[in-house]
Amino acid sequence: MEELVARITAATGLDASTAQTAIGHVLAFLQKEGPQDQITQLIDAIPGAREAIAQAGDAGGGLLGGLMSSFGGGVMVLGQKLMSEGLSMDQIKTLASELLAHGRENAGEDVMGQIVGSIPGLSQFV
Repeated sequence: MEELVARITAATGLDASTAQTAIGHVLAFLQKEGPQDQITQLIDAIPGAREAIAQAGDAGGGLLGGLMSSFGGGVMVLGQKLMSEGLSMDQIKTLASELLAHGRENAGEDVMGQIVGSIPGLSQFV
């Protein structure tokens, strides 16, 4: 996780704590929305990923999150959550891009391709 946090902080200008929380939110979102076999492979390939998810403390997103997710707005709910942590839209895009690149490097192109292909709106960050 330290390598990924350093990569995110260098690319976004976020402090390490905020970067780790944001990573946890993104991974929790992927875990909820993505294909479970591939998500498990991704999480297993990133040391500290499970801890980051737990620290982010993502619950289901409430009624609004559930409604938006059911209408394909899952990425929007995630964006709102990250903005509430203080990230700008540019930082969110960079975070997602770097995290997905890190996933490709560690879990493989096939795994990440299946994850990205299964979650509406995620491909805009690849």
